[in-house]
Amino acid sequence: MKYSRIISGEDLYCWYQQAKQTAIASNIDPQELDWLIQTISSLDMLSLRLGTFQEQLQINSNVSLSELTKLWQQRLQERLPIQYLVETVFWRRFQLKVTPSVLIPRPETELMIEIAQENNLITEPEQNWVDLGTGSGAIALGLADIFSQATVYAVDLSWDALKIAQENAVNLKLERKIKFYQGSWWSPLEFLQGKITGMVSNPPYIPTSQIDSLQPEVANHEPRLALDGGDDGLDDIRYLVETSPNYLVSGGLWLIELMAGQADLVVELLQRQGEYYDVKVFPDLAGIERFVLAYRR
Repeated sequence: MKYSRIISGEDLYCWYQQAKQTAIASNIDPQELDWLIQTISSLDMLSLRLGTFQEQLQINSNVSLSELTKLWQQRLQERLPIQYLVETVFWRRFQLKVTPSVLIPRPETELMIEIAQENNLITEPEQNWVDLGTGSGAIALGLADIFSQATVYAVDLSWDALKIAQENAVNLKLERKIKFYQGSWWSPLEFLQGKITGMVSNPPYIPTSQIDSLQPEVANHEPRLALDGGDDGLDDIRYLVETSPNYLVSGGLWLIELMAGQADLVVELLQRQGEYYDVKVFPDLAGIERFVLAYRR
């Protein structure tokens, strides 16, 4: 990272202590400040936790103290997610760019990559994997990272999201392994019918009526296109259940993320569809049923 500003340790320490109090008063986790300062400066977590940085005469930063104050005020007053403020999120081993054009990748979604890797039945080295609704490209990048000889196809309806995903792929030097397509779900990939090893997706799954009651960071700032799953939250999931057998090879993997309370309904949809077998439900980091996996007959 290139730094263009210098802040004294004493000044930053005073700012940090005051900002912590405003975080607590606004019911925001004070640890967000550690993450923010690490992202914009040369400081590490240990020096922040110990407070030793206050003794440094100069700290390299890519924003001035006044600019940092403006960022933090946005966080407090607009409830703008910290990830959007600095256009950065850390996900798996990646540092990804995120903007309000894309959903912020969550830690629990990282588990999908391990689930896909551990439950893939296809042994041929050359495989085709798909990330439908790629957003920032996180899942596609994770798949490209673990399946070294696979081609990954990343699809999103939003051109703005695809631009972010492509930029992330270039920054991580994975752009040659991922092909990006604009369109709705499977529609740009008709040429791959019957050729897909695995489909992984984090589709919209929030019922429309519940979106406005979510945390303001989510309801007011994250793209509604990536959240709204229709009346019961399952509109897009139903579509993926019905259409994916046309694209998956026999033994091909179908894996999605969903919200708490939806797993039994999705399992029933898969079983009723008739072209899947060995349906499995996996918990997230908090033990909530979060992922459903199935195989194409």
